[in-house]
Amino acid sequence: MGIDYYAILEINRNATDADIKKSYRRLALKNHPSSRPDAADVFYELAEAYDVLSDLRKKATYDKFGEEGLKGGVPQESGGNGAWTSPYVFHANPNKTFRLFFGGDNPFADFSSLAAEEAASAGLPPRGGKTRDGPIERELSLTLDDLYHGCTKKIKISRRVMNDDGYTSSIKEKILSITVKPGWNEGTRITFPEEGDQGPNSVPADIVFIVRQKTHPWFTRERNNLTYKSSVSLEMALTGFSVDVETLDGRLINIPINDIVHPGYSKLVPGEGMPLSQDPALRGDLILTFDTQFPPKLSPDSKRLIKHALSL
Repeated sequence: MGIDYYAILEINRNATDADIKKSYRRLALKNHPSSRPDAADVFYELAEAYDVLSDLRKKATYDKFGEEGLKGGVPQESGGNGAWTSPYVFHANPNKTFRLFFGGDNPFADFSSLAAEEAASAGLPPRGGKTRDGPIERELSLTLDDLYHGCTKKIKISRRVMNDDGYTSSIKEKILSITVKPGWNEGTRITFPEEGDQGPNSVPADIVFIVRQKTHPWFTRERNNLTYKSSVSLEMALTGFSVDVETLDGRLINIPINDIVHPGYSKLVPGEGMPLSQDPALRGDLILTFDTQFPPKLSPDSKRLIKHALSL
């Protein structure tokens, strides 16, 4: 059937003209972009639905032929000359519908007492005042390499911007640039003040990006320290070995392990962790942990030799 204008206005097909007006008034106030920037699409749909159902000719065509007939044109019922009705095209300006309905250039300036009461119940700003919307939070996913070296991320956003007439708005794109500093931690917040949607009676919301760290294939991070896990055989754990680790800045470091690698053992390598965000010249530590691989079985001779070696 296409668009259901009755459902948009939350009324049934038996609704009177007064019902249509009452429902549009309530829903348009509730979903006005100045108080609900995320409801711009709903506000548009409400305007189109009211534009159709408040006009007897449009409403009759829609009731009989649906959206397709309304917007595509249907044969004239009189004349018999093969003429068709003109296709309906919405003027695409929901603010115009809103202003015409409430009778003023400023939608909130000259409400009747009933409209003013409904505006207050819908949470719209007081006459002459502006509300500030809550911050819009988005995740900024970064790799461990991004957070180690620092980088610049450019993010495209789409926002609603008021046109010069002060009533209508349009969607425009903008590039936000984020300079990621070495050592930033997960949860770091980057705020762009008042970069949210604009509205005639609201201050745009701040846009806040929150750092989320992607999983690294071999390092895990705890604040400024990095942990590297290595698998070693039982022989290595008992007799010593060395570990080669490729650092995030591309160096290959060799760490000798001369201790017995017992359960819970770790090796700390100072200064090979993440840079400190307050002073990138300083770094946290690298912590080596180990997963000792035991042999699945031992021959009697091997057991005897191990017992002898451990008894010395």
